[in-house]
This record gives sequence, structure tokens and C-alpha cells, in this order.
Amino acid sequence: MTPDKTEIPALIDRAEKDLAEAFALLEKRELAQTGRVLSLFQEHHIALRHFAPTTGYGYDDVGRDTLEKLFASLFHTEEAIVRPQIASGTHALAMCLFGLLTPGSHLLSATEKPYDTMDEVIGLSGNAPGSLREMGVSYSDVQMTPDGRIDVPAVLAALRPETRVVLIQRSRGYAWRASLTPRQMEPLISAVHSVRPDVFIMVDNCYGEFLCDEEPTELGTDIAVGSMIKNIGGGLAPTGAYLAGTKRAIDRVAARLTAPGIGREVGSYAASYRPFYQGLFMAPHTVCQAVRTAMLAARVFELLGYETTPSSLSERADIIQAIRMDSPERMVAFCQGIQAASPVDSDAVPEPWDMPGYQHQVIMAAGTFVAGASIELSADGPMRPPYTVYLQGGLTYAHGKLALLSALRHMQDRDCLYRE
Repeated sequence: MTPDKTEIPALIDRAEKDLAEAFALLEKRELAQTGRVLSLFQEHHIALRHFAPTTGYGYDDVGRDTLEKLFASLFHTEEAIVRPQIASGTHALAMCLFGLLTPGSHLLSATEKPYDTMDEVIGLSGNAPGSLREMGVSYSDVQMTPDGRIDVPAVLAALRPETRVVLIQRSRGYAWRASLTPRQMEPLISAVHSVRPDVFIMVDNCYGEFLCDEEPTELGTDIAVGSMIKNIGGGLAPTGAYLAGTKRAIDRVAARLTAPGIGREVGSYAASYRPFYQGLFMAPHTVCQAVRTAMLAARVFELLGYETTPSSLSERADIIQAIRMDSPERMVAFCQGIQAASPVDSDAVPEPWDMPGYQHQVIMAAGTFVAGASIELSADGPMRPPYTVYLQGGLTYAHGKLALLSALRHMQDRDCLYRE
């Protein structure tokens, strides 16, 4: 017998009760993280003048330069690059790799193959011009342990004389594994630096900011990279990305940001810097809302008998919630339900399509105010078995709850919600 729709709200209510203690802990972390950010704003004497736009070369742009100092303080690094001109997280990661790697050098991924959009950057697939492979950079990766951790001895064994960068991807990407906390990265960071201090350790920090008490750069990574339209932009930053790290690393990357000999000295922005500052200030709260939404989704689907990672009460290192749907029908219905509950483009109907940079068709629900912003509620995934959907974001928990209700009802309407 198929349960009635009226049972879905009761299911959500039960999940919320199961998570009450975990939600209270989240709010304590939000308070601490907000206090930390507030102190940094005060320390850097942020004022209205820092929001002013600039044009031309942007020499002595106080808004830009202070924003970068603010990020360097936040990540406990020597320097930072924070620019609206960086179009995406993939753009920032590529810029970092092309800055740190040289012809004939070797890139080693410590967390298996990176996210799908990096395939053509590295040269693992396709024939896009300008890849690392075309530049003469070799690549290899190391499998993680069966429990989803970094295999430190295997990474050390995979180092080559020409290895120049060890890459750690914090988030799971489209993989069925746990994301990594900075503390879980620390053994590798220490081990690599002890035997090869010349190697840059680079962390793809996307989706992970403000989830833990520390960031990877506080534990010794040379550089961390993230997108401003994910966690750290707080849902307000309209574009851009950041890179925070040692002066040695940032100086090399800055030469690819603009040109050798120019680096970070130029770069204007004719719109206001206010959304970047305000977004950073809002980020701890917004991330808390996104994590609450992810935990609720995990618990609801656990009660329905689905596999999830992380589980609803597991330690979290990013905002992404993976739910194994086990059928294309469930995956499509879920994404269409999320889209239908979006504040923007709610009448759009997501369907799988050949998205550039991906090896399989992808379905993506994202009715966001900032196009493609992953800190706003969205759901997506590649159309391949076991048909795992990745839910992320949520500017408010109330919206996340309403969207989850919509997704469940869409699945129920198509007789694919309940398992036999």
C-alpha cells in the first residue's frame, strides 16, 4: 500500500526531532565562526570606502587589496588572491596548477581522480588546447583507502623526482566517499613536507569553508583554492574565486592571474566590492543553513531506506549530501522537485543533457539568484549507475525544508519514492 502524501510532512517532522541535538551543535559553531569573521572585519577596519568600484588598471585599489588581506588573515596565510575576474572554481584551480607546475614536472593527486571538470584541464580526456598534458606535465593519482581516507604511504611512494604539486580534493566531487576534514589531511601534509619540502601541497577547498574549526592552510598546505559562489561568498558574491597560501605559491599563481612582472598589482572592478565583503560576513550563517538542509535530507532518506553519505549524524567536511537513488527515474524526479521549489526558474523542468566538461550526461536543478551558485539550493549528478544525486546549498533552512518536501512529492507522484 502506498502511503498518503500527508505522511511526508510527518516524516520530515520525525527527521527534525532526530536531529535536534546535532542542529544545536551547528548553531554553536555558527556563533564561533561569525565571531571570528567579525573580529577580522574589525581588525582590518572595514569601512564604506572599501566597497567603492574602480576602473582601468586598478592601481592602488583599496577595496581589492583589503579584501585580499582579509582573506589572508582568515586562512592564516601570507598572501591571498580574491578576484571577481576568476570565472569559476575550475578556472581558479586551473590558474593555480598552471602557476605552480612547469614543463616536464609531475602532478600527483592524493585523492584519486579530481572532479570531472578537471579532466580536460589536466588532459585526461578530450582534445582541448592548452591542457597540462600539452604543456608537458605528467599526471598520476593514488587510490584512497577502503574507508575513504588518504593513503599516506602510497602517496609518498608515488612521489617522483619531478613531482612539483600534490593535489588534495577536499570534497567528494561525484564520488561515493567521505569528504576530508583538514585534520584528516594533516598526516599527508606533514609527511610530504618532511621528505619533499620543495613540493607544493594544493587543496581544492570548494564546498568546505566554515565546516570545521580549521582550514587546510592552518595545518601547513601551501595553497587553498575555492569559489566565491560557494560557501565563502555567503550567497551574495556574484562571481569570483580566491586562492590563499604562502607568498612563494601566490606569487607564482599571480603571474598567471595577469602576467609575469605584473601579478596582483592590477585588476579593477567597476561594480561594488560590497557583495564580496558582505557575503563573507554572512558565510558562517549561510553555511549553517546549508548543512542543516543536508542533514535533514540525509535523515529523511535514511528513514526511507536509502543509502546516504555522509549519514545524517556523521562529521561533515563539506556541504554536499549524496543520496543513492539506484534508478534514473528517482534521480530525475528528485531534481525536478527541487527545481519546482526554486525561487528562480521554478517553471523549468531539468532533464539530463551533455554538459561541457563532463563524461556522462548530467541532470542539474539550480533555480538560483546567482547563476550556478552552489551555496544556493541545487541538486545534480551524472546519469550513471548507481544514479547518485548530490544535494548542496540552501540560503535558508526554511527553503531547504520546503524544497525537500517538493522533491519527495514529485518522487511519490511518479511511484518511485518508496522502496519495495
